[in-house]
Amino acid sequence: MEPGVRKYLIRIVNTLSMFLLWMAVNSCAGIMYGAAYWESSFTIANLIFYTWLLLSTGLLFWYLYKKWKDPIDYNEE
Repeated sequence: MEPGVRKYLIRIVNTLSMFLLWMAVNSCAGIMYGAAYWESSFTIANLIFYTWLLLSTGLLFWYLYKKWKDPIDYNEE
């Protein structure tokens, strides 16, 4: 396989795996453990979960930006 195409496919796999990991962690904490739902009032667990959600979303987008900002040299051998 060409080195440039290989690097491109590795970027795609890394992007998908990081996104799926982010989704799994946040959906597990939010839905399975109930941190995303307000029972009768806003609790400290809700605050921690939504703070983490915003922070991790920003970190995920920062990681993906850093991953994709540099062009791939398809002509290297």
